[in-house]
Amino acid sequence: MTEKLDVLVVGAGISGIGAGYHLQNKCPDAKFVILEGRDKIGGTWDLFKYPGIRSDSDMYTLGFNFKPWKEQEAIADAPSILKYLNETVEEFNLKNKIRFGKYVKKANWSSSTNSWTVDVEDKSTGELSQISCNFIFMCSGYYSYKEGYTPQFDGIENFNGDVIHPQKWDENFDYSNKKIVVIGSGATAVTIVPEMAKKAEHVTMLQRSPTYVVAAPEKDKLANNLRKYMPLKLAYLLIRWRNILRQQYYFRLCKKYPNGVKNAIIREAKKRLGSDFDVKTHFTPNYNPWDQRMCLVPDGDLFEQIKKGKASVVTDHIKNITENGILLNSGKELKADVIVTATGLNLEMLSNVDFVVDNNTIDISKTVTYKGMMYSGVPNLASTFGYTNASWTLGADLTSEYVCRIINHMKKNQYDVVCPQSNDEIETDPDYLNLSSGYIKRSLDIFPQQGKKAPWRNNQNFLKDVFQIRYGRIDDGEISFSKNS
Repeated sequence: MTEKLDVLVVGAGISGIGAGYHLQNKCPDAKFVILEGRDKIGGTWDLFKYPGIRSDSDMYTLGFNFKPWKEQEAIADAPSILKYLNETVEEFNLKNKIRFGKYVKKANWSSSTNSWTVDVEDKSTGELSQISCNFIFMCSGYYSYKEGYTPQFDGIENFNGDVIHPQKWDENFDYSNKKIVVIGSGATAVTIVPEMAKKAEHVTMLQRSPTYVVAAPEKDKLANNLRKYMPLKLAYLLIRWRNILRQQYYFRLCKKYPNGVKNAIIREAKKRLGSDFDVKTHFTPNYNPWDQRMCLVPDGDLFEQIKKGKASVVTDHIKNITENGILLNSGKELKADVIVTATGLNLEMLSNVDFVVDNNTIDISKTVTYKGMMYSGVPNLASTFGYTNASWTLGADLTSEYVCRIINHMKKNQYDVVCPQSNDEIETDPDYLNLSSGYIKRSLDIFPQQGKKAPWRNNQNFLKDVFQIRYGRIDDGEISFSKNS
């Protein structure tokens, strides 16, 4: 027998847990479950086990808007984040809503029944079952959990040491007193390098080009003090909004005065590394701040390990991998016992689920995104895609709130179908995320289009989205509602 639901949530990471809370709180009559392909909650924060894994945003904005972060560290490690997520599930009685080991393979929409029929595969048995639901809410992130992205390196089969991608890290791997080369200079690399440097003989961060690296305090003194003198929720709210406004201000400053911000970041790097360090070569990017996502290092730990001589940076291109390390285009060879390929993620949209509407397979890349969460011509479907210039959860919370508004609006007016479909021709912009990062550029063909104006624009602006998503009109003329005739 096919199970019938009002809402099917896919994914039990930070987005799916948040979605569960909001649905339970704002749509108490809605019958929903959360399907999770893995055996545990947490998504990213449970999947990755590499040394030093931590948040790249402050926890006062990466945390949920409904559950205060109360730990001392503003930049938290994965175990602390996972503890916070488990507490959320327990506190709000979401455990019985989550089903583990369930992969969504295909979803068929029928206009005759105004419902989705979803094919679900059981991880342990391989058996397929079906769920019927009115609305699908995809909260499964934007990258493949199966494997990370690794470029083809000539000669890598000849290397005598260990080659590890951070996404497949073995927690029992012992790298003590070994020479490590970490390929990459993104958020993962700048996290791994200072942590591995504590035990390794030496760690080299090998990069093709520099990234903006910004130091920030691991602990927020003001936040920790406020919690001593006022109620937890009020202190959390105040710090959360302070950090939101600070993030937005800094982003706009970067866009308006890129050279000034660039010079300030470089001055800080020189101050931390010393006048004899070649900051121009290794920490001065050839693009403007926030053209790519910037890297956060708590208390400047990366700079500290470099200054101690435990870590170093090499800016060069790889010619090939040798038996004993990496040969660079400059002719220099980096000796290594371990090569860590911190080379990025394999991106995917909507977990590569096959969506079929009235026997027509949907190519999401050919759709236009509505408010960054729904898709032109696709009924009763939403997804979470957080911010690239701020904390992911800010966007996730807003998306969940809007989905709840949609569901309640449909219930109130007895609508069965909601579908973004502009009456006018939408002028599109193919650059969905407005970032020049390599991992984004090589995957642009999988993302939907965005429009050049609201509500078809993916704003990447929390303050603008608050007014548009939390308080804006539901029936705005760009989205259609209908009911059974």
